Amino acid sequence: MHRLTVVQLLPALHSGGVERSTLEIAQALVRAGHRAVVVSAGGRLVQPLLASGAEHVTLDIGRKSLLTLRHVPALRRLFVELGADIVHARSRLPAWLGWYALRGISDDLRPRFITTVHGLNSPGRYSAVMTCGERVICVSRTVREYVLQHYPNTDPHKLRTIPRGIDMAQFPRRPRPDAKAREWAQSEVPALAGAGPLLLLPGRGTRLKGHIDGLRLLARLRAEGAGARLWLPGAREPGREDYIRELEAEAARLGIADAVAFTEPTSRIAEAYAACDLVLQLSRKPEAFGRTVLEALSVGRPVLGWAHGGVGELLDELQPRGAVAPFDEDALARQAADLLAQPPAPLARIPYTLQAMQDSTLKVYAERPR
Repeated sequence: MHRLTVVQLLPALHSGGVERSTLEIAQALVRAGHRAVVVSAGGRLVQPLLASGAEHVTLDIGRKSLLTLRHVPALRRLFVELGADIVHARSRLPAWLGWYALRGISDDLRPRFITTVHGLNSPGRYSAVMTCGERVICVSRTVREYVLQHYPNTDPHKLRTIPRGIDMAQFPRRPRPDAKAREWAQSEVPALAGAGPLLLLPGRGTRLKGHIDGLRLLARLRAEGAGARLWLPGAREPGREDYIRELEAEAARLGIADAVAFTEPTSRIAEAYAACDLVLQLSRKPEAFGRTVLEALSVGRPVLGWAHGGVGELLDELQPRGAVAPFDEDALARQAADLLAQPPAPLARIPYTLQAMQDSTLKVYAERPR
C-alpha cells in the first residue's frame, strides 16, 4: 500500500460540521496507515486532532484580508517539504491559497487538489474555487445539484457525492418514552417539567434556524390542548442576547413563555433527543445536509422539518411523514399533531454512517486522475 500524505486546509478548528469532518477524515487516514496533516489557525479541536495521531500546522489561512496572501509561499514550501500527495481544501479562502500555492510547484512534485463543497455558498467567482478540484466532493445530492446549476461548466464526472455520516454508537436507540432521559432533562431545565409532549429544536442562536417557527408551532399545539413544551438547546450563546430577548418577547406575546426553554448547547445531545417526543428541523435557509435528522432518527425519535435542502432530502428518503412544504404553518401543525399521536416506527437501519463517509473519502484519495 502506498502511504499517502494528505493535507487538509480549513480556517480554524473551533467547532462545526466542517471541522468535525476534518477530524473524522484525519482519524480514518491515520487508522489506515497514512499521514494526516491539517493546516488551520488552530482552536479547541487541535488537541483531539493530535490525539488521533494526526499533525497540525498553525497558519491563519481563513482571515479575509489581503495580508492572508502572504501565507501562499509558506504553504508551497510546506507541501513540498511534506511530500504531500493530496491537498484537500474545505473552505473558500483556504482553497484559493492552496490553489495559488500549487500553481508554483513543478508538475512532478505537485500534489493533487481535492475540494469539498460543505455548504450552499453564494454563487460567484469567489465560491467557484470550490469546483476547481481534480475531484469535488459534495456532501449531499442537494449540493451536487447546486454545483451543477450554478457552475454549469463543471465536469460532472469529477463530482463525488459523499453524504456526511454519524457514529451510531454515539446515538444509540433509546426506548420511547424514555423516563430516565426525561427526568434528566427536567432536572437540567426545570421549565421542561410537565406531563405533556416535549419538542426539541437544537441549533445555534441565529434567525436562520427557525426558532420563531418553533414558537408558533408550540402555540398552535397548546391552543389545541396538547400541553406541549419546547426546548431550544444552543439558542442561548454569547453575543446573541438581543436575539434571545426578541424570542422571549415573541413567546410572551404568544402566551407560551412558561412552556419554552432557551438554553446553551448541551454536551449530552443524544440524551436530549431521547428525552423528547419530536425533533424539529426548521432552518429557514436550505442546508447542505441535515445531520440533526440522522442523529434524532438514530436515537429513535421522529423528525419534523421544512422540506428543502439537505433536510428535505433526508426526510423524503428516511421519514416522509416529517417533510412539510417550507413555511406552511398550518401543515406543520397538522403533521406535528399526527407524529405525536402516531409516531412512525424507528428505522431498522440508517445508511449514513461515519464509517461509510470515511471509507468513501479514502477511496476518492486513492483514485487516479482521469
